[in-house]
Amino acid sequence: MKSIAGADPDLDDCVDAPASLREQVYNDLRYRLITGRIVPGVGISTRGLAQEMGVSQMPVRDALSRIAAEGAVEIRSKRAVMVPRMTTARFEEIMRLRTVLEPMVASAALPHITSETLRQIRAADDATDAALAGGDARAYMDSNHRFHSLIYGAAPLPLALRMIESLWMQFGPFMRVVYGRYGTANLVDQHREAIAAIVAGDAGALGAAIAADIGDCADLMQDWERLKL
Repeated sequence: MKSIAGADPDLDDCVDAPASLREQVYNDLRYRLITGRIVPGVGISTRGLAQEMGVSQMPVRDALSRIAAEGAVEIRSKRAVMVPRMTTARFEEIMRLRTVLEPMVASAALPHITSETLRQIRAADDATDAALAGGDARAYMDSNHRFHSLIYGAAPLPLALRMIESLWMQFGPFMRVVYGRYGTANLVDQHREAIAAIVAGDAGALGAAIAADIGDCADLMQDWERLKL
C-alpha cells in the first residue's frame, strides 16, 4: 500500500507489516539484549537497528516499547533509548529471582528432555567450553544462553519461561560488559554437573547445578563498585 500524501511512511510500513514481522523484530531485539549485543548506558539508534534488520523504524520502535515495559530498556524520548545502568539493588533482585525460578524450571523440564534435546545441550556445552578456552565473550554469551534455553524450554511452564527471558534481557547487557573487561578465564563451568544430572534423571541435582551456575555469576558482584556500570 502506498503512503497517503502527508502521512508518515513509517506508520504505513508498521500497519502493513504482518504480525510475524513485528514479532521477529521483537524477538531479535530480545536476543540482542540477552546475549549482550546491546550494552548499558549507550544510546540505541532505532534508525541503525532498522537498517541492520532491513525494516522500517516503526516495528523497531514498537518492539522497544514492549521491551521497555519489561524493564530492559528506558525510553527517555523519541530519540533517547538505552539500556539502564545497573544498580546494586537491581542486580541483587535479578539474581534472587533467577535463583528461585531457574532451578525450579530446570527440574520441571527434566522429564521432558529427549535424547535429541540432550544431544543439543551437549553441543551447546561444547561450544561454551570452546568459547571459554578461546576467551571469546560473545560466543560464550551465545552458547551459554542456548544451553540454558534448551533445558528450560523443555519445561511446560510458559509463564515462568517468559519471566526468565525477561530477567536475562536485563542481566545480559551488564554481564557482557563484565566478561568483556575481565575475560572468561576465571568463569566456572557448571554445565557438566547439569548434564550429569540430566543423564542420571536426578531433578534435584539438576536444580542444584543450575543454582550453582547462577551463584558463580553472582560472585562477579564483588567487583561492582569498580565497574560502575
